Amino acid sequence: MDEQPDYKRLIEAALFMSTKALGASDLTGITGIASPGHITEMIKQLADEYRSNDTALQILELDGKYLMTLKEPYASKVSSLAAGPDISRPALRILAYINKNPGIMQSQIVKAFGSSTYDYMKELSEKEFIETKKLGRTKKVLTTNKFREYFNA
Repeated sequence: MDEQPDYKRLIEAALFMSTKALGASDLTGITGIASPGHITEMIKQLADEYRSNDTALQILELDGKYLMTLKEPYASKVSSLAAGPDISRPALRILAYINKNPGIMQSQIVKAFGSSTYDYMKELSEKEFIETKKLGRTKKVLTTNKFREYFNA
């Protein structure tokens, strides 16, 4: 006979293991709980537990999805230990520029960084850190949810 899981701890484990933010609908498949509202309530209880227990961990809500991450100053102290997508230095500079200039036009980025920008933009797009929207003869460049999750931005 299988033992009934502690659903709140199962949600906690899923948030701990996931590299991306999870919504209540993602967690219904893992827990088998049909009510997203019930799952959201358990996530809020977990977040309160982390706040009241004064741990290095926290649960953040990002656009209706949840992510377990480290609080500051712990995150910056141990960030070098994290594994993540390998981003070239020039692409990282362009990504920082895009983040500082939300909704910037691709033509402006090319003007600032030169024609090699297209290769780095492709790299950032393939790694899902940016998205582009066609606007006339150029494109509007925006950061993605993955960018915000990865960089806690």
